[in-house]
Amino acid sequence: MFKQELSLLLSKNISLKKEEIFRLIEIPLPDFGDYSFPCFILAKKLKKDPKKIAEDLQKQIKPTKEFERIQAVNGYLNFSVNRKIFAEKVLNQIFKEKDKYGYAKDKNKKVVIESPGPNTNKPLHLGHLRNMALGISLSNILKAAGYKVVNVDIVNNRGIHIVKSTLAYKKYGNNKKPNKKSDHFVGDFYVLYAKKEKEHPELQEELKEMLRKYEAKDPKTLALIKKLNDWALKGIYETYKKYGMHIDKTYYESEHYEKGKKLVQEYLKKGLFEKKKDGSISINLEEQGLGEKVLLRSDGTCLYITQDLYLAIKRYQDFKPDKMIYIVGSEQIYHFKVLFTLLKKMKYKFADNYIHFPYGMVYLPEGKMKSREGTVVDVDNLLHNIKEMAKKEILTRDKKINKKELEARAEKIAFAAINFYILKFDALKDFTYKPEESLSFEGETGPYIQYAYARASSILRNAKQKPKYSNKIIKIQEQQEHLLVKELSQFPELVQNAAEKLKPDLIANYTYKLAQTFTSFYTNLKVLTQNKEEREERLLLTEAAKQVLANSLELLNIKTLEKM
Repeated sequence: MFKQELSLLLSKNISLKKEEIFRLIEIPLPDFGDYSFPCFILAKKLKKDPKKIAEDLQKQIKPTKEFERIQAVNGYLNFSVNRKIFAEKVLNQIFKEKDKYGYAKDKNKKVVIESPGPNTNKPLHLGHLRNMALGISLSNILKAAGYKVVNVDIVNNRGIHIVKSTLAYKKYGNNKKPNKKSDHFVGDFYVLYAKKEKEHPELQEELKEMLRKYEAKDPKTLALIKKLNDWALKGIYETYKKYGMHIDKTYYESEHYEKGKKLVQEYLKKGLFEKKKDGSISINLEEQGLGEKVLLRSDGTCLYITQDLYLAIKRYQDFKPDKMIYIVGSEQIYHFKVLFTLLKKMKYKFADNYIHFPYGMVYLPEGKMKSREGTVVDVDNLLHNIKEMAKKEILTRDKKINKKELEARAEKIAFAAINFYILKFDALKDFTYKPEESLSFEGETGPYIQYAYARASSILRNAKQKPKYSNKIIKIQEQQEHLLVKELSQFPELVQNAAEKLKPDLIANYTYKLAQTFTSFYTNLKVLTQNKEEREERLLLTEAAKQVLANSLELLNIKTLEKM
């Protein structure tokens, strides 16, 4: 919109491309105008002081219909827009595009996203919750930015961790069937194994033997592991559905680890990998700073890297993506460096477009969680507890609410509390999740943003008549009105930035700022005023804010509420 026009205007006066100028333009503090161009980048080329460059440009560039004031300040060239024209263009676009405002045209590019990668030995935990929140949000943002997105999942349903819960069930389960949510039932045996192993260290040998039997395809072992896997997945998929996790294609580790072994053997013959004296197969990656990496153990069993090599190739064959994003915790950064390095050594060019999207740890006030010790907070119980807390908060505000509405509203608030708290942080940052803080209706929280949306709905309901857009009633005389329009105008560009940089936190923090700006608008200016023109204009601004809040919350997988 105006930023593109400003880029064009500046490109006629400085020797930079329009696209480069667009990236350099900043949003200054309100007292310094609406857009700002830093002249420091021109100083070396022009061999002049940035302050002098800005002053010279101020003399060269004349005000236009769109930009009515141009001012040089300490090396910056600041531009103030014609507020009426600016508001007309922004509001016209919002009311024209509605729930597609901020969405870009089809880029004809495909992105495959892997998330959340559960293990079938326990229910999903808080780490998986962060993975899902990031996965869903990234998918939504990339779709809004014009990409075709394919969501895939890898189910880790084999290996030593799966065998632990299976062995515990075999020895102590007495052929019981689940008497609770089935993934929690399986998880109890994972915890039980850790406890029993401390008492009976000899269980480790039984564990190794069960894994060997599994890889040797012993029918009884396969059947038992499959039974527990099916129970775990049934419960996990129930949680997916509740959380809104959509998967287009699921890959199961059990179905491709053997193909990973064959792939390693194939490249052993080609001389890329080396067989050691103990029978293991590895590769020396010291030149890349990655040390020596084992690809197959001495007993012939495989590691994660073994199947991930095959799966990376399989995914490319299945989808031919322009980009493949693995959403996996930061503790696996080394693993993915090795994976992508190996794929390149194997001459797979697509590896250049494979990306590891790492994320940090989530703690609770009680400290770090450990699955095997049963101290992990699982997704189901966390959601239940936050929902119960939300109910109590709602009842302090609305004692007459009916039970059905209370349940529905509390669930939406609980999801908003969790999702926003997770997404407002940079993905790599570790943080402590504080349930009470996340549920606050004030401050930097999901419920605060939902409340801003609900307040907009309330104002529009009380107006009785929905405002009809007309540029004739747009005046924009108050600073609070202009600041709101400015905030609304930034959403489309922000979606593109979040997509290109893979940063959902940009959307989360923008949404909070928009809620703040709208709250300041309706707090400081009376919307339902007696002045007809002011009333109509402010109702239009309220309607526009409501629409953009909804669009932005949608990208964060947060539902709106008409009442709170």
